[in-house]
Amino acid sequence: MDNKEILPIMWTENVDREFRAGRDIVHALKRINVKIQPGKLTILRGRSGSGKTTLMNIMGALDNPTRGKVYFKGQEISRLSKSKQDELRRKSFGFVFQSVAIISIMSAFENVDFGLRIAGYDPKHRKERAEECLRMVGLGKRMFHRAHELSGGEQQRVAIARAIAHKPEVIFADEPTAELDTHMGLQVVKLFKTLVEQEGVTVVMTTHDPSMVEVADCVYTLEDGEVVDEN
Repeated sequence: MDNKEILPIMWTENVDREFRAGRDIVHALKRINVKIQPGKLTILRGRSGSGKTTLMNIMGALDNPTRGKVYFKGQEISRLSKSKQDELRRKSFGFVFQSVAIISIMSAFENVDFGLRIAGYDPKHRKERAEECLRMVGLGKRMFHRAHELSGGEQQRVAIARAIAHKPEVIFADEPTAELDTHMGLQVVKLFKTLVEQEGVTVVMTTHDPSMVEVADCVYTLEDGEVVDEN
């Protein structure tokens, strides 16, 4: 029997993030060490201001740490050039934001197809993949409706379909349920869990809602820029 340890797909080493506010320095993150296991749903939980979004932005190469290192598949990404980080985000990462950020004048299908164009996805297979992803998130019959014709939960599902369409290895979801009621929020989180199981994607999600953590594989709790619990 092979007991070989599965290596994390991403990890941080003693990550600090400081911001200058006038003459003061705000310590947003303090010596953060987290490990993200492949094919799992990891939740970063904490109150507003705990540092969870700052940590996600650093892991997603949207920001760089003041000190410390971030690794993805064994490569340090926190000191890559901007063009290399852009390429990493475009090809290996997917993002779902609290504000949804889908384009209102486009249909659900057009939003997902547009994301595939940006990612440089094979034009021959874009239509098929966009439709596949929208069916995957339960919007097979709504894919040609425009954003204003969709509910908040449906719009968030479009954002998820767009995030997974180019087959990223890691999806970062920042408070994706914050604008939804508890029932719809749990549906979205369970959808992430289904995608983890069926697509093998790795999901890192932030939330301050304790009801969302029950479906996670791993939960890191942050307070005042520090990890205070892991389970």
